[in-house]
Amino acid sequence: MASNREKYWPESCQNKVRNTIHIVSLGCPKNLIDSEVMAALLVKAGACITEYPEEADVILINTCTFVLPAKKESIDEIFRMARMKEVGRCKQLVVAGCLPQRYGNILEQEIPEVDLFIGTGDIHEIADLINNIQKNDFRSSRSHIGKPTFLMTSSYARIISTPPYTAYLKIAEGCSNYCSYCVIPMVRGAFRSRQMDDILTEAVGLAEGGVKEIIVTAQETTAYGRDLPGKPTLAELMKKLASIEKVRWIRLLYTYPASLTDEILQIISDEEKICKYIDIPIQHINDGILTSMNRRGTRTFIKNIIMKARDIIPDVALRTSLIVGFPGETTEKFEELVTFIHEMRFDHLGVFVYSQEEGTQAAEFPVQIPEEEKKGRRDIIMEDQAIISYDINQSLIGSIHEVLIEGNSDVPEFTQIGRLSRQSPDIDGVTYVNAEEKRPGEIIHCKIVMAEEYDLYAEEVDVPS
Repeated sequence: MASNREKYWPESCQNKVRNTIHIVSLGCPKNLIDSEVMAALLVKAGACITEYPEEADVILINTCTFVLPAKKESIDEIFRMARMKEVGRCKQLVVAGCLPQRYGNILEQEIPEVDLFIGTGDIHEIADLINNIQKNDFRSSRSHIGKPTFLMTSSYARIISTPPYTAYLKIAEGCSNYCSYCVIPMVRGAFRSRQMDDILTEAVGLAEGGVKEIIVTAQETTAYGRDLPGKPTLAELMKKLASIEKVRWIRLLYTYPASLTDEILQIISDEEKICKYIDIPIQHINDGILTSMNRRGTRTFIKNIIMKARDIIPDVALRTSLIVGFPGETTEKFEELVTFIHEMRFDHLGVFVYSQEEGTQAAEFPVQIPEEEKKGRRDIIMEDQAIISYDINQSLIGSIHEVLIEGNSDVPEFTQIGRLSRQSPDIDGVTYVNAEEKRPGEIIHCKIVMAEEYDLYAEEVDVPS
């Protein structure tokens, strides 16, 4: 997990006999924050975090179970790390997060190689639980799966594992939408917001620690505040985040289209520090499919909110995610989705193949789509989106943008690599920059000179202050 060895592996820890811990964090940024909280709790208890599993006495895997591929990745990683117990230094293997929360004691029976399973509601007890297994005190079970009610606060330190200039900020936990295909309410519980002052306290701490880009995240960011006294809003929170002096970029993820208000859009438009970038997962566009998914909003509503976002924020970059192959998605309904994608021309787009998850309503729906058909539909949309993305990127040639430098590249003549504010880390492509060497985290002005389907090429320019 650690990206900076010196930060997490102080000299005094390098010769410790035991209690060195390697953390594998799988899944989404929200899961990564949980891993960072656990890392800090373990360090506070005297452990040392190593980025090398072969050096670890304890290997901790924070798992994902959102869809079948994520579940498979988690299981594969558990068995990969279990082999290190056989041949390496590792003595205890710990599995945390969504997979244990979902499957409970079943995993204890099926995977005896694991010494401890803990759920999403128990991560704050990680240090005590690992201490217990190191003392061979297993209590009555190797599984500790409580109700998923844990909500982090600023009182919990984090060991930031992203580059030091970028950090995720989780403003809420859980989800109360109960989409028919989704397991999140099962493994994360009902939606619950953090207090605004508490979020701002953490954000100020991140900024004081050198973070320039704060990425606001939750299962649904636009639901923020509904459950709190006085019902504070996401727009109010974003405005206050923008007032933090040392923050340069604020990025908003996971907005629910039915809850994306004019007030939120106007704050994004008005506040210079807020990236003109919105992640709006629409999932589908056919009204019948949206109803079956238990999604709020219709095709007309979704189209209108996208048009309104572009009207209020003319230079906005929009990202969406889709699910193809949902039960009952006929060829005609799929073609409706394809037509909509061509009409709306999203800047960034990702596609999930529908995963028939046990325990969800949709898993019992008739007319399940064959796997090969689902994958073929995904490929069609991604091929079409590549053309759309290429055209959009070509239209950026000649324009000047801020670029957040992330390091050196291996592309001749473009020796630096970074991102525009319209590019979220890990999911939206990068920008290669022709410039003298910069420090990671510097933000410079560049002119776009070339473009591909997903990546851009730019040259540093002087902009009068």
